[in-house]
Amino acid sequence: MMHDRGNRILDQLDGLLEAERGALLRGDLSQLMALTAEKERLVDALNALDSAPTGDLRAVQGKLTRNQALLDGALQGIRTVAARLAAHRRIRRSLDTYDQNGRKHSIPGDIAHNLEKRA
Repeated sequence: MMHDRGNRILDQLDGLLEAERGALLRGDLSQLMALTAEKERLVDALNALDSAPTGDLRAVQGKLTRNQALLDGALQGIRTVAARLAAHRRIRRSLDTYDQNGRKHSIPGDIAHNLEKRA
C-alpha cells in the first residue's frame, strides 16, 4: 500500500516536471511559480515515506537535474539582461572616455523628460 502511494507521488512528480520543463522552455514564469509549490509538496511527501517507492527514482532525479539546469540558464539570461540594461542606463547618464595618456573623461548625458505633443 505504501509503495502504491509512493509510486503515485512519483507519477505526479514526473508529470509536474514535464510541465515545468515546458514552462521553462516557453519562458512562462507565472506557470513556473504556480508549479513550484506543488513540486515542493510532492518532494516533501516523497521524503516523508517510510520506504522508498518501487518506481523509477532515477528518471525523476534526471528530470529534476535537467530542469534545474534549464532554470539556471534562464536565471543567467535574466541576470545578463539586467546587467545590460543597467549598463545602458549608465551610458545614458554619462559616457566615459580615455585620452591618449589614459586619463578618464566623463561626458555628461542629457536626458530630456519632455512630452512632445503632435497634432
